[in-house]
Amino acid sequence: MRFLHTADWHIGKKLHGYDLLTEQRDAYEQIKAIAIAEKVDAVVIAGDLYDRALPSEDAVSTLDTMLVDLNRHHHFPLLAISGNHDSAVRLSQGSEWFSSTDFYLNTRIADSVKPVVLGDTQFFLLPYFEPFAVRQYFDDDSIKTVAAGMERLVAAMQEQFAPDKKHVLIAHFFAAGSQHSDSETLVQVGGLNAVPVDLLKPFDYVALGHLHRKEALQNEPTIKYSGSPLKFSTSEAEDTKGVWIVDTDPTPVSVTFKPLKPLNDLVVLTDSFTHLMDPKVSYSVKAEDFIAIELTDTTPIANVMQRLKTRFPRIIELQRVNQLDVTPETLNIEEVQRDPLTLLDDFFETVTDHTLTKQQGNWAKQTLQQAMKEEK
Repeated sequence: MRFLHTADWHIGKKLHGYDLLTEQRDAYEQIKAIAIAEKVDAVVIAGDLYDRALPSEDAVSTLDTMLVDLNRHHHFPLLAISGNHDSAVRLSQGSEWFSSTDFYLNTRIADSVKPVVLGDTQFFLLPYFEPFAVRQYFDDDSIKTVAAGMERLVAAMQEQFAPDKKHVLIAHFFAAGSQHSDSETLVQVGGLNAVPVDLLKPFDYVALGHLHRKEALQNEPTIKYSGSPLKFSTSEAEDTKGVWIVDTDPTPVSVTFKPLKPLNDLVVLTDSFTHLMDPKVSYSVKAEDFIAIELTDTTPIANVMQRLKTRFPRIIELQRVNQLDVTPETLNIEEVQRDPLTLLDDFFETVTDHTLTKQQGNWAKQTLQQAMKEEK
């Protein structure tokens, strides 16, 4: 059995206000091309197909087109689960007839202990879950954590193991020993959702979703996060995104990483304002790339964001790596006597590189008026 392992598509996600559907469609086309070139027998999507429980119409249409293309046009069996960003109820609509085309979409705990058999492999599709769901399923009030629930679920799955088959778990959770990146939604409180990797050892391969880096479990050869197909935060700027190709024929299973090339990359530039604006200084970026700027300057720069965008149109972040010196060398009588709201607006722009919004200005005005009343 040879399958492709991907996860965390987050269709419909925006990056600091920028729509990513174009980039997501391009990443999908690359994933499909890899599946065809590698002649896989199935495609695994380990949760977070959407970025939110109530996706936009464009997001729904985009994901539907991708799944229909893979499953009905190219005849790849699909094995997918709901993640913490998905609405299990909405995602499961139509699942009763999906399996007729070898599209197995699981959003319920009850179905996770019933394996889907393809070739020489039993697949156990475990959607993202909270402890109460497993507690209700087993009618056991002693299950208080995800780890405790996982222990019961794995035991139930093992009872279904066929001795002549390989066993693959598809799941969406935080495995103990792995690390988050900035773009992931933290869903654990006090470590309640951390699953010890030792619980996962009965499986020949564990296809995980939730963490956006493939390196999240570097020391586990057969327990893998695929990572997200796109970079969703500056903490992932140096990451190489891609998918895993898993072959269950050998023992242990064979795992190979296949990289994806970003249509529009996410790049961090660390430099001075003068260099960044100098057309003679070249940077390995395109106009359509998403840029995070780390300014090395220590002095205030007027309209810095607007000016930087004339060269880098898609700036998603702007921060300073050195402390900003905002103490004026002189303070004349004219500056002291200026309108307080104007002073506030100038100070705010100097410190943040942004002007006050209309709402912030209204709040400041109301606060000033209240303070003046109290003085009287």
